[in-house]
Amino acid sequence: MGAAWHARTLDDTLAALGTSAGGLAAAEARARRERYGPNVVERQAGPSAAAILLRQFTSPLIYALLASAAVAFALGELTDGAVVLAVVLANAAIGFVQEHRAGRAIEALAALVSDPATVLRDGGWTQRPAEELVPGDVVSVEAGDRVSADARLLRADALRADESALTGESLPRDKTTAPVPADAPLADRDSVVHAGTLVVAGRARAVVVETGSATELGRISKLLAATDRTQTPLTRGIAGLAQVVTRAIAAIAVLLLAVALLRGYPLADALMAAITLAVAAIPEGLPAIVTIALAVGVQRMARRRAIVRELPAVETLGSTTVVCSDKTGTLTRNEMLLRRAWSPAGELELDGTGYAARGTVRRDGREVTSVEGPLRELLKAAALATEARLDGEGDERTVLGDPTDGALLVGAERAGLDPARLRERHPRRALVPFDADRRWMASGHDEATYLKGAPEELLGRVSDPEPARAVLERYAADGLRVLAVAAAPAGSDGGDGELRLLGLVGLQDPAREGAADAVAACHGAGIDVKMITGDHAATAAAIGRELGIVGERPPLTGAEIDELDEPGLRERVRGSAVFARVAPEHKLRLVRALQADGGVVAMTGDGVNDAPALRQADIGVAMGRAGTAAAKEAADIVLGDDDFSTIRAAIEEGRRVYDNLVKALAFVLPTNLGEGLVILAAVLAFPIYDGQPLLPIAPVQVLWINLVATVSLALPLAFEAREHGLMARPPRPPDERLLSPFVTVRTIYVGVLLAAVAIALFLLSLDAPAGRPPAAADLARAQTLAVTSIAFFQIFYLLLCRSSTGAGRGLRANPAILIGIAALLVLHAGFVHLPVMHGLFGSTGLDAGEWLLAAAAGAVVVPVVTLEKAWRRRRLARA
Repeated sequence: MGAAWHARTLDDTLAALGTSAGGLAAAEARARRERYGPNVVERQAGPSAAAILLRQFTSPLIYALLASAAVAFALGELTDGAVVLAVVLANAAIGFVQEHRAGRAIEALAALVSDPATVLRDGGWTQRPAEELVPGDVVSVEAGDRVSADARLLRADALRADESALTGESLPRDKTTAPVPADAPLADRDSVVHAGTLVVAGRARAVVVETGSATELGRISKLLAATDRTQTPLTRGIAGLAQVVTRAIAAIAVLLLAVALLRGYPLADALMAAITLAVAAIPEGLPAIVTIALAVGVQRMARRRAIVRELPAVETLGSTTVVCSDKTGTLTRNEMLLRRAWSPAGELELDGTGYAARGTVRRDGREVTSVEGPLRELLKAAALATEARLDGEGDERTVLGDPTDGALLVGAERAGLDPARLRERHPRRALVPFDADRRWMASGHDEATYLKGAPEELLGRVSDPEPARAVLERYAADGLRVLAVAAAPAGSDGGDGELRLLGLVGLQDPAREGAADAVAACHGAGIDVKMITGDHAATAAAIGRELGIVGERPPLTGAEIDELDEPGLRERVRGSAVFARVAPEHKLRLVRALQADGGVVAMTGDGVNDAPALRQADIGVAMGRAGTAAAKEAADIVLGDDDFSTIRAAIEEGRRVYDNLVKALAFVLPTNLGEGLVILAAVLAFPIYDGQPLLPIAPVQVLWINLVATVSLALPLAFEAREHGLMARPPRPPDERLLSPFVTVRTIYVGVLLAAVAIALFLLSLDAPAGRPPAAADLARAQTLAVTSIAFFQIFYLLLCRSSTGAGRGLRANPAILIGIAALLVLHAGFVHLPVMHGLFGSTGLDAGEWLLAAAAGAVVVPVVTLEKAWRRRRLARA
């Protein structure tokens, strides 16, 4: 808010806006609307459907496949070209559907100011659409209204506003007409109400100072519009893998073309050989395997109450090195509870687990079922000096009214009192409502008038405040919100005279059950947990200590962040774990600083103020229950239960997904390399008959292996259970390549072994007269035997890929493995024995002995990979 309206006096504000407390004339309002525009948050159009669709064809792998399909069509190889093109279109369709569903955060922000407003025009009150408000308009708001524009308060009667969506502060804010310092953070600008916030109590009259994109809500919208989603580690990894594979294939294909021409191949056949090599080496099924593996992760996360909006987010969460968590509602329960009560005669502590049926009360170290004496009088007075009520029975309670008042009612009930019966036996005779200037309220009854309010206001009117002040410091240091409760003679309004102090009550939004264990589990997994909140530093630090979120340095506040440049902020975030009193731009800077420091950042939040940081983070996590629409739209994952423990479970699931993707990659790539080597060896060394090369595997049979055999066997790896010690190891480095040394070495030696098996079986079974081409039937049989040996090779290799270092797992742990193997055997039996398949793929029937020979040849992979895994285990043990 550039004009610092919260720091101006009322007269200065009205003069600067050229208006008065009587509002604007309708004609002037129309003129100002022409000048300032409608009171709406600007929406930026996202990419069109056509642009999103075209974006799906920008991968190097897709370029290579499209080029191969085009050349195949040009050479008249319609079947080969059609199959490759179908693969490209299927992958594009999957990507289009996923991306087209995202990116509606700004529309959700705009919806927050669409309610009608009560405005003073031409001297009379009228209801007008919120879009018509202009600076200088005088508006009226009351409990239940959503504020339609940023407005400076002219009059406030016990006004309280829930600004948590903008500020992240858990409690409603008391509003007043008094100016506040110009440098006050957003959460402390009590003389202003903001667009998109909710009035929870009282009423007020205010003058509009900013509309549309000039409001705090609009400013957040601009931050959101200027924030680009970062590429996920998986996206970067796949893009890097695609570039490496494509470049290697292109170079080898060009070399193969040149060699083929030198050997006397006709140009068309040389081109077809190069295309066959490219199709053999390109992992056509990999995009589908990745998508399905991520989709399996989505389903598993949904069962653990984490709803994934973007598929790559599944794996990204498993790569997380830093979790920045909002406090209210995520680490805490977002419900105020009475935790401690003190009277000059004693003190009690409530454990914060629920209502009277579940909770316990402790006094002097003993559990009691009810409270007597001065403590009972304290809780009775606190319950009577409220304006809220409880709706429902047992644990299914709803607080109707102020959450602080509700916490006092619940606390009294848990200590053995019945708030409803108290009100019946002690009917209210008078009420002095809470006022932000006075900072206390009073409830008059026959026996006394009970006051409840800020300790600094009430303790000054009691005879011996020092013991209470010592308790106040202790409670405040523990992050409790402290209220004083006192009594005045019956018939008094509480405004004059000395008070009798009944005691102090300490309230807190308690930590969620299991949150501390989840934080500890993240720390054990090498993940740094940081708490970012709009609440005060003392409150945040106390919750941080309770949960184990403690940094080397004290909490860093928003005001301190403003004083740091980017290098200084990067240095400070390393040693700080708690960040308090932060605004949306602070959250955005914190996320960017952590990313610049090499971290993969997960950000959690529920408010409009969290949306820019959620979008900037590598993985945005919104709260499903308490979260605003803007937060959910900006996020990648939505938690169905708003519980930090679910984040820990989702991280575990993300790591499992990545492990299984690496296993799938280690399974798929050797097949493609092996097929490519088969084609390369044939072009380099096999004879040419009448211009036709002798190929151990026909081009269309390569597609059968890549799109049927490989995919049907690789997909079950997506269902593998997690590895032992998954959450005991540190996060993988953000720049770690998918094509790791392990995957590279495994790909090379298994690919060479596969090619050797296929070529050897082809040559042994080929019955061709010397110097003359083999008969068509003999060639078909030899090629079918080679393809079948590859299929069995893949089956045995699949069983070895289920663990990177172990000897293997029981099939009960993943029944999908058996399903995949059975599916391939059925499909391949059709490939071998069905006449229609003979016509499509050039295959032919095999007898039982040939089937056994192919299976035996494929089993060669078992001892080789088993020895490699044993060596790997010994190496890890020595390390």
